[in-house]
Amino acid sequence: MVVVLAGGLSHERDVSLRSGRRVAEALRSVGVEVVLHDVDADLLAFLRETRPDVVWPVLHGAVGEDGSVRDILELVDLPYVGTGPRASRTVWNKPIAKAALMAAGIATPEYVTLPQSLFRDLGAQPVLDALVARLGLPLVVKPTQGGSALGVTRVERADSLPRAMVECFAYGETALVEKAIDGVELAVSVVEGPEGPEALPAVEIVAEGGYDYSARYVAGETEYFAPARLTEAQSATVAEVAVRAHKTLALRHLSRTDLILAADGTPYVLEVNVAPGMTETSLFPQAVAAAGEDVAALYRRIVETALPRRTR
Repeated sequence: MVVVLAGGLSHERDVSLRSGRRVAEALRSVGVEVVLHDVDADLLAFLRETRPDVVWPVLHGAVGEDGSVRDILELVDLPYVGTGPRASRTVWNKPIAKAALMAAGIATPEYVTLPQSLFRDLGAQPVLDALVARLGLPLVVKPTQGGSALGVTRVERADSLPRAMVECFAYGETALVEKAIDGVELAVSVVEGPEGPEALPAVEIVAEGGYDYSARYVAGETEYFAPARLTEAQSATVAEVAVRAHKTLALRHLSRTDLILAADGTPYVLEVNVAPGMTETSLFPQAVAAAGEDVAALYRRIVETALPRRTR
């Protein structure tokens, strides 16, 4: 039996529930017994009583991606799909993940991190002036933790920066401000196969007003190209970068790397996800389809990979 965890209390609860339902339906379609369960006060008792073969945390946002639920699963000695708690914490904190990628020679946009308290201590305008002088414009402001583009704003003009910071601080105490990179927006999913991590075809994202929460989850608001409209050499480059990011950050089973392919051919990694979205508009399932694979069959293989060797 597989227990799919979905929901939780993060800002991304609704997305997690949709993702969890899609995963559960896919697994059931290939004969897997599945129970869908929320992260609530009954969870531990349920897991101890049922002792599922595998748990798949399809959780987005805090708790689901910061390693804490995975810590609990290890405490109760249950195998699970996805990255372990320590690596999850690294990826969850975007500046730390970016530093690890940079140390491995992987390009990522130049950035600074600014806690909200700094604005109170130094005054907002002097900090923002220094920020623009150092990084220039346009900029992207985002929370250091979180996903689904919540609290993320692209800033074209300096007078738009204060509002972007306020919106960012609504989702976290610290902002990550990075230099905006223009180019082709891509998502490259990685799945571990018999020979190690392998990249699925890149998915190209074309969103008129930016790839925000609505563009991600409202059908018809974004145009996707799966596979992306890249040359063979470009496809190989972004695939290699995604696999390198997966390995560098010690990820497991599956991941998704979001990046921008700049005009000069440099792939800049924006962030890496340990729990890719699995909704009807999500990028991971699109990549699976672009690879010519059956989503349900692949999900079953991922579950089998997570099984202890004695159980497979």
